[in-house]
Amino acid sequence: MSYYKINNLEEYFKHYKKSIREPRKFWGKIAEENFTWYQTWDKVMEFDMAEADIKWFTNAKVNITKNCIDRHLAKRGNKNAIIFEPNDPKEPAQYITYNELYDRVAKMANVLREQGIKKGDRVCIYLPMIPELAVAVLACARIGAIHSVVFAGFSASAIASRVIDCGCKMVITSDGAYRGNKTIDLKSIVDEALEKCPTVTSVLVAKRTNTEVKMKEGRDLWLQPLLDEAIPNNVAEIMDAEDPLFILYTSGSTGKPKGMLHTTAGYMVYTAYTFKNIFNYEENDIYWCTADIGWITGHSYILYGPLLNGATTVIFEGVPSYPDFGRFWEVIDKHKVSQFYTAPTAIRSLAKESTVWVDKHDLSSLKVIGSVGEPINEEAWHWYNDHVGKKKCPIVDTWWQTETGGIMISPVPFVTPTKPTYATLPLPGIQPVLMDEKRNEIEGNQVVGSLCVKFPWPSIARTIWGDHQRYKETYFSAFPGKYFTGDGALRDEVGYYRITGRVDDVVIVSGHNLGTAPIEDAINEHPAVAESAIVGFPHDIKGNALYGFIILKEIGEYRDRDNLRKEINEHVASHIGPIAKLDKIQFVSGLPKTRSGKIMRRILRKIAEGDFSNFGDITTLLNPEIVEEIKNERL
Repeated sequence: MSYYKINNLEEYFKHYKKSIREPRKFWGKIAEENFTWYQTWDKVMEFDMAEADIKWFTNAKVNITKNCIDRHLAKRGNKNAIIFEPNDPKEPAQYITYNELYDRVAKMANVLREQGIKKGDRVCIYLPMIPELAVAVLACARIGAIHSVVFAGFSASAIASRVIDCGCKMVITSDGAYRGNKTIDLKSIVDEALEKCPTVTSVLVAKRTNTEVKMKEGRDLWLQPLLDEAIPNNVAEIMDAEDPLFILYTSGSTGKPKGMLHTTAGYMVYTAYTFKNIFNYEENDIYWCTADIGWITGHSYILYGPLLNGATTVIFEGVPSYPDFGRFWEVIDKHKVSQFYTAPTAIRSLAKESTVWVDKHDLSSLKVIGSVGEPINEEAWHWYNDHVGKKKCPIVDTWWQTETGGIMISPVPFVTPTKPTYATLPLPGIQPVLMDEKRNEIEGNQVVGSLCVKFPWPSIARTIWGDHQRYKETYFSAFPGKYFTGDGALRDEVGYYRITGRVDDVVIVSGHNLGTAPIEDAINEHPAVAESAIVGFPHDIKGNALYGFIILKEIGEYRDRDNLRKEINEHVASHIGPIAKLDKIQFVSGLPKTRSGKIMRRILRKIAEGDFSNFGDITTLLNPEIVEEIKNERL
């Protein structure tokens, strides 16, 4: 029996039990049967949870790009590895076969080596969603350089802090980027960042917008002429299983970004396994994840997971609203996409528009649709199911984190019965537990607690770059011997998990633990509401009260605000109970969001409390100006 593909519910339970009872045997078999190794392992795993010291496939030797590219060439050389769909639909798509991808990655790897980059060096990649981004990431992995991708919407100070933290030697960027109807000058942002970064000795610049840029003598080089001279052949570096693969920065609640370090073999095995099962990938499918490669979703489920499975993966440069609100559906129709993976933020924004945008495109190629980034609310889940999936595509509502490397809790399509707003069941190898405030494991079902994982899985981040103590304190100290996710969860009567939001998004009102996510779900169902964010603020009698920041749909803009506040609270009371009513409701034009669409609740919390002293670094927000607007209109 192969453990690689789960075909039915009985098989899921069989695989799951095996993975818990004999994890070494389970993962050893998957690793052995599905990947190419230079040398196999001495031990499948060893770990010390107290010290946050975790190793997988000890002493094995491998290169992830040989598994992503080289081993597919004999059978799939002429198959498309990447379809690049540009920002402007009038620009033709690019189709890159596995053979072509091999040539491009080999040339890029040779360029990096010629520029003095060697195994262990850190390379910062600040590129738009163009093929060069995928090629640069894979070329780093090819030669053993550690890639640190920074989303090409971050500010100069955000780039500088990341480059300084991990001591990058090189930055790969482009002259500019297209985003909707805007052109963004990336090169000048990099120039500003590098004024503070003495470790960077070279900058390679790809051409995308053909805009004029300043090139610094002795540091900056155009990429294309170097590639033109490079040889399309490269011997991959032999990597140890635990050699670093990449650093990816995630926001810390304290403000300083955390450089999560992922290593090679465990990450490879887990992302490949989860991609295959969660997206039910078959040989001729076309898979599309709309995320940016600058996020963990893009690393694991645009690049590594799909390519490890020999899949065809779509890289999309654009935005869902340009040139119109039918863009996503047009791309699905054009490329006959089989699996579509996007964020609830995108679904909610498109659900506000007329269904005409969806209905005019043929979405019959879709088999599986997914959501990622935050729990999907019920209204958005039903809209997605009805209008995009046409009630025939299972929705995989996936829960995972930058730190976990791969999807942890999710339905397996055509296997796990779905339930709106529930991530459902853990994947094989994942042992979730709910913990109470006294650090005791909560047994049984129909319970709520802090979500932890009590046993390591292959793709767990190994440390925070340069600060293992912070890694230990952040993830392993709150509940000793367990990885603490920082999320709260509810386990229902059949053992399904629903993520209730960050634990610090649980507000205790008059002794009641209220998760903000279900309250926001209830508010968002009001016909006048587009989006909401709830935080707690101190209250003399209740201890804490609830403060709502609410964006209205166009129809709500013309309504009497006091009546709307009453209606919204009645809505909350009828859905959750009178205890969950909001003490304050502030109508806002936007919410402070990160580039990946996450609401920065710590800022809203401070505004609700009337503490305007220090919002931390807000330059990385998608819309930093909104903070001042919300602050000035605080109730």
